Amino acid sequence: MTDVTDPLHAELLDIAREAARRAGELLRDGRPADLAVAATKSSPIDVVTEMDIAAEKLITGLIADRRPDDGFLGEEGASSDGTSGVRWVIDPLDGTVNYLYGLPTWSVSIAAEQDGERVVGVVAVPMRGETYHAVRGRGAWATGPWDGERALACRPAAPLEQALVSTGFNYVTAVRTHQAEVARRLIPRLRDIRRGGSAAVDLCDLAAGRLDGYYERGLHPWDVAAGDLIAREAGALTGGRPGERPSYDLTVAATPGVFEPLQALLEDLGAWHD
Repeated sequence: MTDVTDPLHAELLDIAREAARRAGELLRDGRPADLAVAATKSSPIDVVTEMDIAAEKLITGLIADRRPDDGFLGEEGASSDGTSGVRWVIDPLDGTVNYLYGLPTWSVSIAAEQDGERVVGVVAVPMRGETYHAVRGRGAWATGPWDGERALACRPAAPLEQALVSTGFNYVTAVRTHQAEVARRLIPRLRDIRRGGSAAVDLCDLAAGRLDGYYERGLHPWDVAAGDLIAREAGALTGGRPGERPSYDLTVAATPGVFEPLQALLEDLGAWHD
């Protein structure tokens, strides 16, 4: 079981888990048969549905009721500084296109930062019946269609050529075309590549030993805040370009044996630019 000795972190974890559970239930059980696009973001294929907006309102409303002085950074517009030193970073529906099409790989991602440091992360994957969580320094855990909580640990070290790596593609045509070329040149150097459609789920799958690595360009803080903490607490390494933290330019996460060679290869392939 998760051992959380800091009372604040325990409180934040409880709130995040409840908010993720309730938002996941709303999204799973409340999805209308005629679900339609409510808006677009970076391009006509980068979509928002009415359910993204409803889920974010549910999450921010629940948290604000419990902790009215906290700040927010949410994908669908929630943004406030707060005065408590705690900020919530929220992706109410990571994998919106999957959700729109009725595919099961989508998630609710909620992280809490204390004085700028991520201390709690929760990712709910309702169609799997799984929820992942981590508290800084206390490991990563999952609940699902099994008894009790499971401690998470990434896979043992493997050579890059035996690594199963996941990635994602941007919604801007010029960027995704370059990303496809990077993947074409990368795949002969790996066991194989997967494309799941939710950065948060990919990072949790890395934590759970289902992947050896993950990389993507163009991610925002809400895409990775919870998943990055969960992956790191499970023993993975995360970063961006060599010597940098994960960023919009590039996010890389992998087991310790795969991280540096994958990061170096992505740099050689120019994965961070067109």
